[in-house]
Amino acid sequence: MPGKNIIMRKKINILSTISIIYFTIFCSVALSHPHVFIVQKINIVFNDQGLTGFNIHWTFDDMFTSMIVGDYDKNQNKILEKSEVILIKKEAFSYLSNYNYFTFVKIGGRPFNVKFIQNFSAELHNGKLIYKFFIPCHVTATSNFKQITVASYDPSYYCAIFFTNNDSVSLYRSEPFVVETVIKKDKSTSIYYGQINPLALFLNFRTKQ
Repeated sequence: MPGKNIIMRKKINILSTISIIYFTIFCSVALSHPHVFIVQKINIVFNDQGLTGFNIHWTFDDMFTSMIVGDYDKNQNKILEKSEVILIKKEAFSYLSNYNYFTFVKIGGRPFNVKFIQNFSAELHNGKLIYKFFIPCHVTATSNFKQITVASYDPSYYCAIFFTNNDSVSLYRSEPFVVETVIKKDKSTSIYYGQINPLALFLNFRTKQ
């Protein structure tokens, strides 16, 4: 029947159009992130009482490096001088305080808000932009293991943060303690519409008995 065939073709066309729209939306979302890539190292800092915080080392991709150099290396000498670093911190870093500086810490499973950082620096090394900063986090050691999780991610997934293959984690003044570290996906956290479990440092430490 011609009438039924026309109706059927219209339904097929409508379904095809809807499928194309959904596919386009999915691809746009899937391909829109990330735009900035960061390779991270963490130096875990102790004192005689226990944990004092984390030295964070970020190395950026070529494109973001070029953007920062183009905007802030005013004399184009490929060296980030003190005045330029101050401006970088103000305009291209400090806003991360709204996002825990992309560093989400849990102490015994409870969130620890990263409210401020210390000793920020920016430099160029082998053509790469490097940020360094210290996150204070004081946890006194006891005879029982203290459990700390440091998950590194951008909640919007605009930036993707990775750990280096070698020397991702190092220790400073850890001799009085038994320290265990592992980097793996944080299954308790998901971002990007639940598709991504970010990498995290899992740290356990206690006094030597």
